[in-house]
Amino acid sequence: MNIVLVGMPGAGKSTMGVLLAKALGMDFVDTDILIQQHEGRLLQDIINEDGIEKFLTVEEQAVAQLQLENCVIATGGSIIYSEKAMHNLRQGGKIFYLDVPYAQIEQRLKNIATRGIVMQKGKSLREIYNERVPLYIRYSDEIIACADQRIEDCVREMVRRIMNKVSSSNRW
Repeated sequence: MNIVLVGMPGAGKSTMGVLLAKALGMDFVDTDILIQQHEGRLLQDIINEDGIEKFLTVEEQAVAQLQLENCVIATGGSIIYSEKAMHNLRQGGKIFYLDVPYAQIEQRLKNIATRGIVMQKGKSLREIYNERVPLYIRYSDEIIACADQRIEDCVREMVRRIMNKVSSSNRW
């Protein structure tokens, strides 16, 4: 069984993913890094050179082909635009949405132009946030409220929920 982390850029998926994997004795994969390794370029370069639609296709293919077990997977914030990729992630795991309020996301994202964020020209970060949140909620099995929480507390809450599910049903 895998644990999949979804949420906005800046929500802490990669940072918390490493800590969660360590706490649970699982492997860790960051899909953004997989895409960069596969393409031999930074995410922002893929977006700039090939366009958003091509990036989304590359992201979908990379995630749809994942065959992982016992792994914490940190996804890119735009993965929720792909039903195919989300279906694949759900087949092999449970999806945790890291719910971070807009104001905190805005504070954390200082490098928006170079971070590799999928944003249509003319759209604001607020519009992207408002568009994605319902999708994160729709696809998630668990929602972790990360508002004004320390990273360690969010990880501890995920571990608690996972252990409760495992102990109450002898499986996830």
